[in-house]
Amino acid sequence: MIADKKNILYSGIGFLVAIAAVIYLGTSVIPKALVTLTKASTVQKVSIKNSLLIGQKMVAKADGQEKCVVNVFVLDSDGKGIAGKSVQLSGLGSAKQNGLELDAATDSLGKATFELTSTTAQQYELTASVGGVSLNGTVTVTFR
Repeated sequence: MIADKKNILYSGIGFLVAIAAVIYLGTSVIPKALVTLTKASTVQKVSIKNSLLIGQKMVAKADGQEKCVVNVFVLDSDGKGIAGKSVQLSGLGSAKQNGLELDAATDSLGKATFELTSTTAQQYELTASVGGVSLNGTVTVTFR
């Protein structure tokens, strides 16, 4: 009988400790980690090695309305986004005459988005640069 009471007491204490740990993690540790992961950089020094050129939608109709979407993430050496950087997209050739956006500024997370349209059926190999320095890699968009 005494052993049963001790087991119940220990189970209750273990339960309370587990609840306290969950509350602590949910109110203190996890929110701080999320803020650290999503916070924009205050350093402002672009890391070409960490920055990314990514195609979101790579094929569109050449009707001047349907869009291919290219995102550029300008990051610092810690992988945090840098706001307010000017990003240039190149490799569009004669498509510049089709109203394609060639320059965009990064948002608070370091992301610049290019929504491209064309009336000419063609494939374009695109590169991005920040401050005249090219990022690694290319993205190919196709208008059909």
